[in-house]
Amino acid sequence: MRSVAIYNATSSSVKEFIIFGFPSLHGVQTLLFGIFFPIYLFTITGNTVILLLIWLDQHLHTPMYFFVSNLSILDISYISVTVPKMLAKFLLNSSTISYSGCFLQMYFFISLVATECLLLTVMAYDRYLAICTPLHYPMYMTKKLCFCLCTTAWIGGFMLPFSTFILALKLPFCGPNVIHHYYCDHPPLIQLACADTSVNVAVGSSVSAIVIGATFFLVVASYIKIIASILKISSNKGRRKTFSTCASHFLVVNLFFLPLAFMYIRPTASYSSDVDSLVAMVYSMMTPMLNPIIYSLRNQEFKGAFRRQMKCNRVSFV
Repeated sequence: MRSVAIYNATSSSVKEFIIFGFPSLHGVQTLLFGIFFPIYLFTITGNTVILLLIWLDQHLHTPMYFFVSNLSILDISYISVTVPKMLAKFLLNSSTISYSGCFLQMYFFISLVATECLLLTVMAYDRYLAICTPLHYPMYMTKKLCFCLCTTAWIGGFMLPFSTFILALKLPFCGPNVIHHYYCDHPPLIQLACADTSVNVAVGSSVSAIVIGATFFLVVASYIKIIASILKISSNKGRRKTFSTCASHFLVVNLFFLPLAFMYIRPTASYSSDVDSLVAMVYSMMTPMLNPIIYSLRNQEFKGAFRRQMKCNRVSFV
């Protein structure tokens, strides 16, 4: 596909971008829509059900499920920032996005991902307190602390990428305007700038390294402490059950952090469009889909809440 640039007559700046994700799969757009639309629908439905159940069931008004509800809001938000546009491209061949729309999509996506990094760290810390200091857990993890930790994660997530966003906004774009990715992301976007982007790459990589590296280190440290405590549990059944839950949590955390590190902690902005689009799929679509399953749908407490709500609804209809 030939790059098409739309110029402003006075400033010669690009006014819109063309999203050209998955270049080697352009002959199977309908098939891609058939794959990704059910994933998107399941993610939105699963996370919405979690939010409703946590809100309706008093038994789920605990710190862990308060954090899970925030995670569900995050997953709904950041999958909705990118996937509807991608689905429109597959179904309607709607590939263009406005200049401002592209930058807003980039900022909100990166900010929501940064918020999730911070929130997953908070959730790992919560599990560390619950498993390693069970007797003191209610005293430590108060409602006030829960609210403060989540507020810090949200504010921090939106503040940390702001310098990267402002620097990208200052770049001139003269053409071409084809983004070889399935959404507007920082690395492929700044590649299109008709100016030196070394500062943008350095700042973007540094901020990403700090956010992803620091949060991932804290998550790993928490889980090492958790595993050490699990090994001290005398009951084989209790040890196996707790380890199974924590292992599945840690697996999803790795599926989120490791592809993120591959995408954003780079010395240059060069990349392979097909490979990076597939890698981005892992943290932008797969983890939001897996989170409802891992954190709630496999949980006996959550299943009990679901059965209670179904029973209440049946009684109310009788």
